[in-house]
This record gives sequence, structure tokens and C-alpha cells, in this order.
Amino acid sequence: MPSPSPSATPERLIRREVLALHAYHVPPASGMIKLDAMENPYSLPPQLCDEIARVVAEAAINRYPDAGAHSLKEKIRAVTALPPNMDVLLGNGSDEIIQLLAMAVAQPGAVLLSVEPSFVMYKMIATFTGMNYVGVPLTEDFALDLPAMLAAIRQHRPALVFLAYPNNPTGNLFDADAIAQIIAAAPGLVVVDEAYYAFASDSFIPQLARYSNLLVMRTFSKLGMAGLRLGFLAGSTAWLGQMEKLRLPYNVGVLPQLVAEKLLQHHDVLLQQAAQIREDRAWLFERLVGTVDAHAYASEANFILFRVNHADKVFEGLKQRGILIKKLHGAHPALADCLRVTVGAPAENEAFIRALQESIHQSVQGINHA
Repeated sequence: MPSPSPSATPERLIRREVLALHAYHVPPASGMIKLDAMENPYSLPPQLCDEIARVVAEAAINRYPDAGAHSLKEKIRAVTALPPNMDVLLGNGSDEIIQLLAMAVAQPGAVLLSVEPSFVMYKMIATFTGMNYVGVPLTEDFALDLPAMLAAIRQHRPALVFLAYPNNPTGNLFDADAIAQIIAAAPGLVVVDEAYYAFASDSFIPQLARYSNLLVMRTFSKLGMAGLRLGFLAGSTAWLGQMEKLRLPYNVGVLPQLVAEKLLQHHDVLLQQAAQIREDRAWLFERLVGTVDAHAYASEANFILFRVNHADKVFEGLKQRGILIKKLHGAHPALADCLRVTVGAPAENEAFIRALQESIHQSVQGINHA
């Protein structure tokens, strides 16, 4: 049997920029109170679980799913009150939609522009698709730097702009008037990423008909469907008709379609849970504000960013106490000493605050004894 060619190695064949990447890391969470991934902590009512079980039991999993997911799209149109003449494109989570958009516009030299710090997948997917990435720094308090954004748009002429609204990992809503100016100035597509729409006080969906280059992206993951991996893009048929050419066939399976449709029939249940999470967020923010040596940033998402001295040690102290949150220290210079906690159920939030206070005290004691 002939031996493989010595030239067929990853280092030789894979693009240098891909070799330089690090895979998206998801830490193990077994046995932990999991507050690191912006998931809805609340279970569904038993009656709704029974309805879902019947839907799953009757599903034709021996058949391919509805390629156009027509019934599910109608439910999405209804619960989101899309403006007339706007269409919906479905993705396996919003990550797939980000990649599809980048693939569509990735001509040689094309630029994908966003702000920093923001969702890491914008930059990663720009690299995947061979686009040039430009990240415009936010201000010191994580607001949009509008003059810098407009200057970057004039200089780089981006084919694609992503703005998370609210922003991840900072949790704040950018100024809507500033976003409107960015949309008007952009020569390419502007995608407002509303992954956390259920916890926020504003949306750009009502503005879709106003701007020909605006698309709005959402995911249902944060609303309580993280395990289904379902996202959607809303906008004019002129854009989405072209994007459909790149969507892989049957990208949303039979079970995600059927279960999501059933859940959206009970959209009020999910919205009630989102309202509870907003109340839990207010409680958690107050406790963080009252925690010595911690600075919390106001949030319109289902997580809170906070800054604390010795973030590495505090993060490890939380893990030792069975609490898993997200360490952002080291991810970006603007996030030095920052950690991010997902809003959990009340008992989880209380356990986190106790563990945080103990971990801060432990880190201070350790420094004093060093």
C-alpha cells in the first residue's frame, strides 16, 4: 500500500490564518452551577413538555425536513410582527447565518467591520471566509464611538457591518440614533444582531422597511431554545433571496422545526420567563453593585459584565465553589479584569453572590500573604 504523500500535512495545506486560530472553547460544566453561556435557567411547564413529547413521538424522522420550513417561518413572522414584504431565513443558530452572510459578500479584499469588544464569531468567521476584518474600539464606557465608526466606514468601505444590540459581552444597548447614522453611511449591508432581544427595551425590526441595506438577526437560544440551535435573519426578499442560494439544504432538522413551532405557539410562556429573568437581573445587578471591589456594568441582556481585581484568581475561586461563569480577562485589552455572569434562577444567583464574595476575600488574603 503506498504511503501518504509527505506534502499532505495540515501545516502545508491549511490556510495560515486558519492555522493561527484557536477553536471556540466550551469548558466542561458537569456538577457546576452553569452561569457562563447565557442560557434560560427556567424549565418549561409540565403540560408544555407533554405537548412537545407528543410532537416528537409523531415526528417523521425517517423523512427529510421541510426544506423551506414554511410553517415555522409563519410562526416567526407572527410573533416578531415583521413589517410587510419582509422575509425570514433560518439558520442552525445565528453562527451559521453570520457565516452565510460573510460567504455571500467575500469578494477579494472585502471588509467585515464591527466594534470591539463584541461577539468573537464576527472576527472568526471573517477569517474563515477570507474577508479582511476591521474592529473599531468602543469608548471607555463601552459606548459606540460614532466618529471613529464613520471614519472607518469611509476608509474601509465595508461590505458587511455587524452590530450586536445589546452588545455581547458588555450587555449595553448602543445609541439607536448612532446606529441609524451608521446604516445610512454604510456602502454595504448592516446586520443588527439582536440575540438578546427578549431582555432589551428596543429593536430594529420596525426599521427594516426604512433602510434598504439593513438586516436584523435573532436567535431563539437565549429565550429557552439553546438546545434546538435555531436562528433567523429578517429583511427584504431582495437580500434574503440571494442568501438562500448559499443556505445548505435541510439545515434545520425535523425536530428543531417541530419543537420550535410548538414553543412559539406558547410564546407567552417564554416571554413570561424572559420577564422573570429581567427581574432576576435587577436583583443580581444590585448585589453586584453592593459587592466590595466589584464594578458591574448595566445590562439589557441576560448577563452582567463586571470588573474585579485579580479576575483570574476570583474566577478560579468561583470554580472551586462550583460556579462556572465566563472569564473575559485576557480576551481583549478593554476587558482586563472582567468576568461575565449569566442571570440564573434566584437560588443560583444567590449561590453565585456568596461564592463571589468568598472568592474576592480569598484573592485579597492570598495577595496580602504573598
